Amino acid sequence: MTTKDTPRTGRRGPYAKSEERRRAILDAAHAVFAAKGYRGGSLQDVADRAGMSQTSMLHYFPSKSDLLMAALQWRDDITGRADAATVGEGLMEGIVRTALYNEGIPGVIELYTVLCAESVTEGHPGRAYFTARFERLRTSYTRGIAALAAEGRVRPGVDPGQAATSLVALWDGLQTQWLLAPDTVDVAACLRGYFDLILLPAED
Repeated sequence: MTTKDTPRTGRRGPYAKSEERRRAILDAAHAVFAAKGYRGGSLQDVADRAGMSQTSMLHYFPSKSDLLMAALQWRDDITGRADAATVGEGLMEGIVRTALYNEGIPGVIELYTVLCAESVTEGHPGRAYFTARFERLRTSYTRGIAALAAEGRVRPGVDPGQAATSLVALWDGLQTQWLLAPDTVDVAACLRGYFDLILLPAED
């Protein structure tokens, strides 16, 4: 290591420690909100789980709503780590792969399901997040199903927009059932079954 390199290491130390504490807070918020929801989970619960004072925690996240939005973004970052789509991967394969990936990450589905249901309550800070998320998913899936229709892969009478909306509802509902009965509900199999209903088999 050169003399020139030494100060750089020293400057990175506080930043690395700050990022580590921020990560600990987000991990704690993820666990608390997944178990208790936004209404039931307190800032003190998060601080206790993160092993710091509430005052120290508020240095990183000034309010409970700020912490909630950061936890939701953290959740999106985690689920976004699914393996990149393979060449030629279709809509169904990508969705099933993501569903299986999410099942393997503790707390991710719980956090999403609890906060999504809670977001319909009056004044919930996550409402806009989930409203925008559903709109984005419906648009994306509508586009994907319409593209398949243009290839002659969609069964006659299937409306891409309605099919996309149904897909979002099905996936969310399956996740809720899976949380209650993980040994009984096979999310991936049910999603494949849905696609079998709306899509025609690919020609060899």
